[in-house]
Amino acid sequence: MAIVLTKEVLQDEIAVTLAQVIAAANKSAAAAGIDVKESNISIEQLPSSDILWRINYGPRDYSLRRGGDFIVDVWERNMSIKQVLRGQ
Repeated sequence: MAIVLTKEVLQDEIAVTLAQVIAAANKSAAAAGIDVKESNISIEQLPSSDILWRINYGPRDYSLRRGGDFIVDVWERNMSIKQVLRGQ
């Protein structure tokens, strides 16, 4: 189902930035074989001199499971991937 975004939503700088950040991280995760739709996704803003976002892809059913998260750090300034981490 297509959703039309209102002008108000598109003018929300944080919402648009986070959409771009998650799109960049999703591309990296999918390329690494992560099933993005089946992941529990969390987003965190990391303290740094420039704005850096950490996107964490974990299993939805994490009971009796250890590690295995896939983490992508994305620079806000240019939506580039700073680093990719795999949990063990």
